Amino acid sequence: MRPAPSLWHDQIGDAPSRPALPGDIAVDVAIVGGGFTGLWTALYLKRLQPDARVLVIDSAFVGFGASGRNGGWCIGELAAGDDRWRGLAGEEGARRMHRAMVGTVDEVGRMASELGIDCDWAHGGAIHLARNGGQEARLRPMATDDVHWLDAAEASAVVGATALRGGLFDPHTAVLHPGKLVVGLAEACERSGVVIREGTPARRVTGGIVETANGRITADAVVVAAEAYGGTITGRRRDLVPFYSLMVATEPLDSESLERIGLTDRTAFTDARYRVIYGQRTADGRIAFGGRAAAYRYGSKIDRATEESADAHHVVHEALLELFPFLAGVEITHRWGGVLGVPRNWTPSVGADRLHGVYRAGGYVGEGVAAANLAGRCLAHLIVGTGDDVTTLPWVRRPSRRWPIEPLRWLGIQAGSVLFELADRREATTDRRAREADIAWRWVRR
Repeated sequence: MRPAPSLWHDQIGDAPSRPALPGDIAVDVAIVGGGFTGLWTALYLKRLQPDARVLVIDSAFVGFGASGRNGGWCIGELAAGDDRWRGLAGEEGARRMHRAMVGTVDEVGRMASELGIDCDWAHGGAIHLARNGGQEARLRPMATDDVHWLDAAEASAVVGATALRGGLFDPHTAVLHPGKLVVGLAEACERSGVVIREGTPARRVTGGIVETANGRITADAVVVAAEAYGGTITGRRRDLVPFYSLMVATEPLDSESLERIGLTDRTAFTDARYRVIYGQRTADGRIAFGGRAAAYRYGSKIDRATEESADAHHVVHEALLELFPFLAGVEITHRWGGVLGVPRNWTPSVGADRLHGVYRAGGYVGEGVAAANLAGRCLAHLIVGTGDDVTTLPWVRRPSRRWPIEPLRWLGIQAGSVLFELADRREATTDRRAREADIAWRWVRR
């Protein structure tokens, strides 16, 4: 049965369904995953090699996973942050990654326009709010020449949230309707000659072979682009851990509520708590808002019950009302959830095993809308072998250690979760920066 539809799925309605793989087939490139990473890879591949036989398969349907359920932030940064990339690749490597991601935001907008995809694009930046002294202490030092610190009055002029101490404004973020984008990308892929097969779960990937429930695919190159859902492929359960993120959407707001909220440029918003929250003002005047409110399931289990948990959605709704108490009487029309993929070092990557013809990308830690585009370009150039500069970015061929076996995996994740929650509570009550989160980060980024 299909999970509760996201706002995005609901608004695009019944997208065209595609048949399952009818049996064994041979292609040039097989892509496992019909989300942003897989579709961008297929599209750029066809631009580099128009005659290539490219097949995309999805276990359910295009945009079923994170690409159809996310918060719609197209953000010009990668998870882990610039400091992490400096440690991995040096100052110049970090600068290259930063420039590539900033440029990717523009690339997504440009490609959507070129392809005729109306995805409610709005390049209004993002504001990261400081709502206590601890959050302010962490955000202020992050200001740069183009990422600006706003004082309380300036932040309040952007968004009418409570208890503002200030905020960090990052211009390198856009918001969009991810459902419209993913459906539009699939249609653009098919116009270019890509074949898409839905209802075709991959069971095993070995060398140039993908074993599916519907037949065997033989390919010169195989791309694994299933993000958190890749754990269902034999031998890949410990590559990425599925973390839950849940969302709610309000009914379209009246003019008075919209004026009180602000976000007139559809600026994305969040605050600096460790238990992440995120939101946007949609093109039709709603607030789509999400957060990490559900616990990791033992054994990396992904289940519908957690995605639809009333208690977890209540936590998300309460966080929304904490920011905007005047929304208490506004109807919540949609509640949904899904999983994002987290690697052991919390750092996304692109990989190429040329000997066996297997390529991969992912581990976006919830920041994949833009990153998937950059990954798709990297993978396309790696497969074709163009030698393009994009293939030399530091996130290429940088694997993460696998997560430990259970119960060590569950215990470690639970411990980190408790420390982050404790840090948020301490900062809210003491108005000072908490150190519990530093302990958690030292563990998760080893």
